[in-house]
Amino acid sequence: QLVESGGGLVQPGGSLRLSCTASRFTLEDYAIGWFRQAPGKEREGVSCISASEGSTYYADSVKGRFTISRDNAMNTIYLQMNSLKPEDTAVYYCNVLGAFGRGTQVTVSS
Repeated sequence: QLVESGGGLVQPGGSLRLSCTASRFTLEDYAIGWFRQAPGKEREGVSCISASEGSTYYADSVKGRFTISRDNAMNTIYLQMNSLKPEDTAVYYCNVLGAFGRGTQVTVSS
């Protein structure tokens, strides 16, 4: 089971760090993705990190602002989000092997 946390309400230009943890398997063994879904829009990929060498990918819309990372000791994947914009408002989900958690709401508003 995947559990996302760390969302909240933040002003434009602010930062949040999202976390994704798993209770029944080791995240270190898998590629992990972060997705988001804004109201009225389809779910879209935001970032992902590979299992072994830690290669990362970012959508153009977040490149330079978001950073994905692993803490294997904590069995946690992070998404550091800086310089947040109103268009980043969405429910954010982590994904492993096609399975999503329940998501965490991120709202960027003044």
